[in-house]
Amino acid sequence: MDGSIIKSLPGRRPPYVIVVGNEKGGTGKSTTAMHLIVALLKLGYRVGSIDLDSRQSTLSHYLANRGAYAEESGRSLPMPEHRCVERSEADTRGGAEAEDRRNLRKACAELAHCDFLVIDTPGSDAFLSRLAHENADTLVTPLNDSFLDIDVLAQIDRRRREVLGPSRYCQMVWEQSNRRAVAGRAPIDWIVMRNRLTHIEARNKREIGALLAQLATRIGFRLAPGFGERVVFRELFLNGLTLLDLPEMTEGGGEATASSHLAARQEIRMLLESMGLTAALSA
Repeated sequence: MDGSIIKSLPGRRPPYVIVVGNEKGGTGKSTTAMHLIVALLKLGYRVGSIDLDSRQSTLSHYLANRGAYAEESGRSLPMPEHRCVERSEADTRGGAEAEDRRNLRKACAELAHCDFLVIDTPGSDAFLSRLAHENADTLVTPLNDSFLDIDVLAQIDRRRREVLGPSRYCQMVWEQSNRRAVAGRAPIDWIVMRNRLTHIEARNKREIGALLAQLATRIGFRLAPGFGERVVFRELFLNGLTLLDLPEMTEGGGEATASSHLAARQEIRMLLESMGLTAALSA
């Protein structure tokens, strides 16, 4: 592993790196990253955020909306130090990878004083994404509760509902984790989130749960509860807010709204519990 990607300042440990990764779009990576960022900020940590998906820039737009809302409303909202790393447009593969490495190294060096780095990755197999995975202390992979999304983790026999083998994404994670081991660092702590779960016990839900349990043992990740399908997430994006900001927002919102927000915040609590960050909700 290129140890120069994540550096520490004299007398300090290097930042703890949380990478939100999945080679599929629409799984809630940026929403997850934003909630982790705000949770850590509310715990009093210095947080740096890096957006590697410069084409979509969803996390960058989310944070820009948050800054604009804070200025317009006069509310004090905690903000990370943010960087967006542009993907190289160099003509050759070697030149592009060298430039990508330099750009990510520079962003990490500028955020070396932070306690945590939260990195949002694109939904594709890009060199920048592989670099981020290689340097991840914890990898969080949001996954929609469908057989289509499980395909990101493994090849599935669709008739027998059995695992045939790991996916290319899994193989990539293994490779980057092995690079860490060769460099004498701990393996990646991999957490897979089941997003958009329904509250109805359906056959499809049970089958997916059984397959994910098999994969967790076979591939080596931990399962964590994710977020339900809620309109509130799309609404919050426009103002750059998270569920952790809602106590200021729910007065007069009505019983149904308050109930929905409470259930959604409980989903955040369960994720934070799996990562040891539960104190954020009582801050």
